[in-house]
Amino acid sequence: MTYGQQPGGPGGPQYPPNYQAPQPMSPEDQRLWATLTHVGAIFFSLLVPIVAYLVLRDRGQFVREHTRQALNFHITAAIAGVVCGLLSIILIGLILLPILGVLVIVFSILAAIAANQGRFYKYPLSIEFIKQ
Repeated sequence: MTYGQQPGGPGGPQYPPNYQAPQPMSPEDQRLWATLTHVGAIFFSLLVPIVAYLVLRDRGQFVREHTRQALNFHITAAIAGVVCGLLSIILIGLILLPILGVLVIVFSILAAIAANQGRFYKYPLSIEFIKQ
């Protein structure tokens, strides 16, 4: 392949002969997986939103948006956690770290409730690393 050429040739990517594109999930399944993504992120931080986004992003707009929001928020929270850890040297981080933990739990629960009810949710204080 030469530099600048699209993978798979000019017609776009080439897939194996028996490849099937991901099928959209039902609205109920999208709500379930979006809810599980938010709840799982409470316990496993970035791991669940990363895996959920990569695996589920092509399965429906609702689940894509929720996994994207969860991933953006938990990347933001991880950065804030590192900053709080560094600020622990001057003791202010020891105060901010528990506050950050409570905010992560509360916002994730609110997002899970919204997902379960079929509503979109935008985390407050979240930096948008992954764009639509």
